[in-house]
Amino acid sequence: MQFPRAPTRAAAALDAPLTQSPPQNFAFALDPTHPPPGLEGAVYAIGNFDGVHRGHEAVIARTKALAAERGAPSAILTFEPHPGDYFAGRPVVFRLTPAPIKTRILRASGLAGVVALSFDAALAQKSAAEFIETVLVARLGVGAVIVGWDFHFGKARGGTPEFLRQAGAGLGFGVEIIDKVETGQGDEREVVSSSAIRRALERGDVEAAARGLGRDYLVEGVVAPGQQLGRELGVPTANLALEATSRLAYGVYAVRARVGDAIYDGVASFGVRPTVEGGGAPLLEVHLFDFSGDLYGQTMTVAFVARLRDELKFASLDALKAEMARDMARARQALSRK
Repeated sequence: MQFPRAPTRAAAALDAPLTQSPPQNFAFALDPTHPPPGLEGAVYAIGNFDGVHRGHEAVIARTKALAAERGAPSAILTFEPHPGDYFAGRPVVFRLTPAPIKTRILRASGLAGVVALSFDAALAQKSAAEFIETVLVARLGVGAVIVGWDFHFGKARGGTPEFLRQAGAGLGFGVEIIDKVETGQGDEREVVSSSAIRRALERGDVEAAARGLGRDYLVEGVVAPGQQLGRELGVPTANLALEATSRLAYGVYAVRARVGDAIYDGVASFGVRPTVEGGGAPLLEVHLFDFSGDLYGQTMTVAFVARLRDELKFASLDALKAEMARDMARARQALSRK
């Protein structure tokens, strides 16, 4: 049975920002040497935008508003690979939003375009002043720049938001700094940041992560064949391999998943399957409620709604099967509230 398009948090995360058509004149430029067509004099939001979380959304919102005031296009300037991966020499950063989802969210955000710079040795060695003069001014011809309060740039992260503001005043472009965004109340207030969201996911607190992201935590992958043990236990699963850098806590979660145009409730286990395997590569196994059919080779997007329990090792397959039945009941109950 297809999940109805109700205005739930998970349905919204899977739906509108991922399926809206981007602007027809949306521009994407990789390593441009001159201002990209359509982005001349643009107002740029600068950052990695890993997660496109609520703090990033505040930066993007102000970027669009200032661009509208100026009658200029609005755009994002971002970097690939993530600087953390570059300096480590290999992928190490736990990405909060897979690249395809991040791209769709940004394309549907109302911006006029995205500029991506290759983070390589040449860029890493530029001082903050050189980055401003050679990239922002000479290559992009920025009209204004919006950054978050914790933005740092240039060699050894030597550039600060205030340094950028002072440089912009001298070079003829405006700079605005967006203050921190917080969630929670009183003593439970927390600054929204990619690091805080990662910590929440590492302990399996997908609801805290959702408060920072402004939507449920999402992953995406192509369904691959597995051992079909779930089918033998009467609970067929779709198997997805997450990125090797994922540090999502092992456990069982209530989820909603999109396959094509349909959204389904379900339950998912992420981990190394200690009862039947143990020590294998982490795998996400998703069981969709009220679904029958072949999912192999299809792209599935999964929203994590609630954590149900830790990953456990059971004494027998019968014990595992009994716990899976309880997991499904708990997942249905958790999803009924979201």
